[in-house]
Amino acid sequence: MGKIFVGRRKRAVARVRVEKGERNIIVNHTPIENFPKIAQLKILEPLLIAGNENFKISANVRGGGIIGQAEAIAQGIAKGLVSLEGEELKRKFLNYDRNLLIPDVRRTEPHKPSRSKKGPRRHKQRSKR
Repeated sequence: MGKIFVGRRKRAVARVRVEKGERNIIVNHTPIENFPKIAQLKILEPLLIAGNENFKISANVRGGGIIGQAEAIAQGIAKGLVSLEGEELKRKFLNYDRNLLIPDVRRTEPHKPSRSKKGPRRHKQRSKR
């Protein structure tokens, strides 16, 4: 039983278990082949950078959209690979894309009252003359 690593992106939170073994990637009890191709590529990115694809990966992801979920899974996989492989792989990931190891903390600003449909800062346009 492998350790669980957490990846986050926007509203998506992924809990990823990475173990050595034959290549097998399961996301929410579904094979990765059932995902859109672009999401598959995003999920496989850390494995391609590491150069070693012999890992058994199972992920459970909630929230967000498909791409946000894929990026959260990729972050969890990258953290797991770094814990298994070591410091050199960490440098490789940081040189390639910092977000593979470090979550992006930006969030959308909540909508303010009286203009909730228009966004947090939108005001009615005023005429100057």
